[in-house]
Amino acid sequence: MSASPVTRFAPSPTGFLHLGNSRTALFNALMARAGNGEFMLRIEDTDQERSQARFLEALVEDLRWLGLHWQRGHGMSGEGGPWRQAERGEIYAEYFQRLEQAGKSYPCFCSRESLEKARRAQRAAGKPPRYPGTCARIEPEEARRRLEAGEPATWRFRVPDEGVIEFEDFVRGPQRFRSDEIGDFVIRRTDGTPAFFFSNAVDDALMGVTHVLRGEDHLTNTPRQKLLLEALDLAVPEYGHLPLIADSDGGPLSKRVGSLSLRDFRAEGYLPGALLNYMARLGHHYDNEERYRELDELAAEFDVARIGRSPARFDPDQLLYWQRQAVAALDETGARRWLTPAVSGMVPPGKLPAFTALIRHNVIFPEEAREWAQRLFGREPKLDEAARKVIEEAGRDFYESALDALEATGADYAAWTDRIRQDTGTRGRGLFMPLRVALTGRRDGPQLDGVLDLLGTAESCRRLERCAKLA
Repeated sequence: MSASPVTRFAPSPTGFLHLGNSRTALFNALMARAGNGEFMLRIEDTDQERSQARFLEALVEDLRWLGLHWQRGHGMSGEGGPWRQAERGEIYAEYFQRLEQAGKSYPCFCSRESLEKARRAQRAAGKPPRYPGTCARIEPEEARRRLEAGEPATWRFRVPDEGVIEFEDFVRGPQRFRSDEIGDFVIRRTDGTPAFFFSNAVDDALMGVTHVLRGEDHLTNTPRQKLLLEALDLAVPEYGHLPLIADSDGGPLSKRVGSLSLRDFRAEGYLPGALLNYMARLGHHYDNEERYRELDELAAEFDVARIGRSPARFDPDQLLYWQRQAVAALDETGARRWLTPAVSGMVPPGKLPAFTALIRHNVIFPEEAREWAQRLFGREPKLDEAARKVIEEAGRDFYESALDALEATGADYAAWTDRIRQDTGTRGRGLFMPLRVALTGRRDGPQLDGVLDLLGTAESCRRLERCAKLA
């Protein structure tokens, strides 16, 4: 592998980024960083009917949210552009002409119906469907006459009748394809726009991409693109193909999970660090798999030799594990930025920093912060059956002693609990659990000293009085 690889992510803006193509973007970014190379973003928007500006804006925003910044590509000037395929029509026209003049492409007038009929016949005969070469046999003069008459036509690349296309896949190892099993393929549509095989390959060469890392569903595209680039005398990049993502049982990824976009995970409150650490392990192995890593660390230890060949399995429990690790890795400023939108209007402004600092290790998602905001700043925290049992077991005398102690010590947590311990003889769980239930309505949660500070003496007394009446 070259010392300074140039990798790329080349999405089509026809939908939101999902888990699969987000992982592809991440692996390409990691491979570039690991080799002190460059990561490029190219927009493949030749499908004008399906490409939408809102999807382009979303994918740029999502990549930046993940921290995957590109050194070349969309939104930048410099050699290799323009970076949107919709703006590269003149470039493609030049290379279409080269193939035509060399006799390596030809117009195809076959209708969709006739092509589908041929494919059905081939499948019925147990053969893989491929173009039968109908229009390849048309004389050039006849083809020119039909084109001049306005008959719609695609253009196909002439694949050699015999031969073998070989390449070393830097993930899957040696690959070998017979050219007579490929069939002549479309490189230009009837509307004049380039087909994927053509524009994708030509742009990789012209933009200086050295390594193409993509899903294994593109594996059979590679021999076609290699033939194209060789016919055009353009540089052929190295290719590697990632295993697909399966569900936790090893089957196809369910539509529910497979259709989840990156912004769906983001809307649920997942942190970018959680998704980065999880996706980096979807088909790639790290030493000490349980250790949380920042993006630079993920890149430093990334190695294409550690990419597996078996399907990577989506495991929601593992994603949740990395979410916990990402939350733990937040500093106070990051935690506040993450949690504040969820509790906007629920926490008194002056108490927001203390609130987020207090609960940050007791929540996995921002929505859980809303419950804590309601419990601490709402009128009365809800009590479940287990909480009521704690109150009953503690008894009225305990809560009256806690009230007396609080009036004597104020919001000095250490002095307050020490006074209760002396007055009631309770300690450990018998002391702290009834106080926690009284102040929060729950038997678990953040540190009680912080809760007391946030509630203040007056509100804490009100909640203790409530429990004394219930006991």
